[in-house]
Amino acid sequence: MNFSDERKPARWFIIISSLVIVALILWNTSIFFESLKEDERDKMEIWAAAQAFLAQTDNDTEIALTLLVLNSNTTIPTIWVDEKGNIIDGLNIDEEVRSDESRLLRYLERLKEENEPIEMELGDNLVHRIYYGDSPLLTKIKYYPIGLLLIIFLFISVVYFFYTTTKSSEQNKLWAGMAKETAHQIGTPLSSLIGWTEILKEENVDKTYIAEMEKDVDRLRTITERFSKIGSEPILSRTELIQATKESFTYIKSRSSDLIEFNISTPYSPIYVNLNPSLYSWTIENLVKNGIDAMRGKGSLNIEIKQDLHWVYVYIKDTGKGLPKSKFNLIFEPGYTSKKRGWGLGLSLAKRIIEDYHKGRIRVYNSEINKGTTFQIALKKVSGDQ
Repeated sequence: MNFSDERKPARWFIIISSLVIVALILWNTSIFFESLKEDERDKMEIWAAAQAFLAQTDNDTEIALTLLVLNSNTTIPTIWVDEKGNIIDGLNIDEEVRSDESRLLRYLERLKEENEPIEMELGDNLVHRIYYGDSPLLTKIKYYPIGLLLIIFLFISVVYFFYTTTKSSEQNKLWAGMAKETAHQIGTPLSSLIGWTEILKEENVDKTYIAEMEKDVDRLRTITERFSKIGSEPILSRTELIQATKESFTYIKSRSSDLIEFNISTPYSPIYVNLNPSLYSWTIENLVKNGIDAMRGKGSLNIEIKQDLHWVYVYIKDTGKGLPKSKFNLIFEPGYTSKKRGWGLGLSLAKRIIEDYHKGRIRVYNSEINKGTTFQIALKKVSGDQ
């Protein structure tokens, strides 16, 4: 069991406890809201009874007490309508609404939706109704759970973002450490191979064999250099892009199946960019190999270089199985792969090399199912006389 596994019970305990606390808060808020709503209903029933009593009594002493009850309502919006539905009076309503009949009628419709009316019996089978809304305090409490849920959502989002960022950072450090360790492990047998090559030269072995071995030794040296640079800031230098692209293209072409047709189209004039040739070559190779895998070893692979005033664009197009648009960004995620073998790091490394190290852009430019995919690399141009 690793450290991450040991933290899972504690993490789930915190999550469940937080949800329980939130549920209790919302439950208590709901109870408090309903209690306050019933209390306001009781007050309005007393207010309506006082209003009905005032309309039917002539006793000055009782009128004073009734007025005291009526004047106690200073917050709850109220509209009094007669038996025909005509508005008689309004209380605690904005003056602009009261003075505009159409707005007052719309306001009455809103009050009808908020609470059931209270009926006032005025004698002689005359019944008026009191429509009332929620007080400002009750309205605030009504929206309190929504505000609480928003705060909780933001809190969970921040925690999730922090967790995923931390996890991604740990994974990046792990991959960088593995890459450097791989470079270190390759270094020892590579030095031995270089020594054996020198010995074979003295043994009068066919020079063509030695030349091919030296090519592969140089290749291993390049791979070692690439892995050693993962996790470190690479050195960029002004480099002629067309030549650098052709070198990578030619290397892969010479080691690929004859069933694949390779083509490259470039401008005639040189194009200069700030580049780390070793890492750029790795990117081109990853994209070309990805295209070869998509074509299952048979098809057409084309590289085309275009430019505008400030940018140079490298297009790598295959005639493979293609991609749905939903996966245009997903394929650059670490670990994503459609193959049975492999760790799904090639395109992720290509994205990091181009965007993080070279401050360029890489994307799926176009793709059609069973017709092929085109990748685009964009790099900032520099003048050729620097």
